[in-house]
Amino acid sequence: MSRAETTYPTAPRPLWTLGLLRSELVTTLRRWRTLVLFAVLAAVPVLIGIAVRVETGGGDPDRGGGGPAFITQVTNNGLFLVFTALAATLPFFLPMAVGVIAGDAVAGEAGAGTLRYLLVAPAGRTRLLLTKYATVLAFCLLATLVVAVSALAVGALLFPLGEVTTISGTRIGFGDGLLRALLIALAVAASLVGVAALGLFVSTLTNSGIAAMATTVGLLITVQILDQLPQLHAIQPYLFSHYWLSFADLLRDPVLWDDLRRSLVLQGIYAAVFGTAAWARFTARDITA
Repeated sequence: MSRAETTYPTAPRPLWTLGLLRSELVTTLRRWRTLVLFAVLAAVPVLIGIAVRVETGGGDPDRGGGGPAFITQVTNNGLFLVFTALAATLPFFLPMAVGVIAGDAVAGEAGAGTLRYLLVAPAGRTRLLLTKYATVLAFCLLATLVVAVSALAVGALLFPLGEVTTISGTRIGFGDGLLRALLIALAVAASLVGVAALGLFVSTLTNSGIAAMATTVGLLITVQILDQLPQLHAIQPYLFSHYWLSFADLLRDPVLWDDLRRSLVLQGIYAAVFGTAAWARFTARDITA
């Protein structure tokens, strides 16, 4: 073969990588499954807001009963609906939605027979897996913001807005309260990083998107049950769900950072462990069948 006829593999260019990520994001966000998940997440604050409005008669917080954290403060300040909605969705709805998207990331492509065609492009398995994970992380952020924005809109419509009373008893301005709401939303999104990595790893183990999604959600429920058993207190700090509600410390004055740091470190460990496991499995996987 002459030199002119010799072909060499070309490394994927950055623009190609960005194009692959953009394509993956658009494909994921336009799926009916994703839109339904967003709709369900957006509906939760609406239901909570209406329930609080009806239960309190529109202004008597003493009539309110139990419920998620901060719910007794919603009638005094609609901004607290953001904190209440995030506290209500974080234990199940948000991680379940992330588990569905992450579980389907690779297994769904394999089941549909499109995975081999994605790998024909010069992206390579590692870049494709990173793109999938980046897409799931983007969904984590968008899903959290959907809950927060929906709660803020409903809270503004049904309840008064104003200064925020922190858990410590001090009062901060509405602008500062909005900033803390944004930080809380980011903290909640960051607390889902471990679930995203776990779901992606499970997705590399099977060709069935449904099986991967069911397994991820099942593991999520199992971990949460283990986190509630007093007999297992020794291992609970190592479970990815243990520090999920630490975002409440952002509403203290001054802010307590200890549990928030522990949560971020723990999520980083889960991302590293299961991300590496997903890479090892995916790069060695036979996708020709």
